[in-house]
Amino acid sequence: MPVLVVKAKPNSRVSALTAQADGTWLAQLKSPPVDGAANAELVALIAAAFGCRKAEVQIRSGAGGRLKRVAIPD
Repeated sequence: MPVLVVKAKPNSRVSALTAQADGTWLAQLKSPPVDGAANAELVALIAAAFGCRKAEVQIRSGAGGRLKRVAIPD
């Protein structure tokens, strides 16, 4: 499973996932970082962007921080 390095930016105006020049991804999330709402939105956003199911997307590390390692299926 490939692993993406994602920088989460909660409380944004729009929900978007964009690739950065250094190979990481920037996830702008509308949800606040409370009770896992931002992580749930991040999983849904990545699943939609890469055409997989939400259950297949796993946050490997960084669930409590802004910098996350997220695994997606091949």
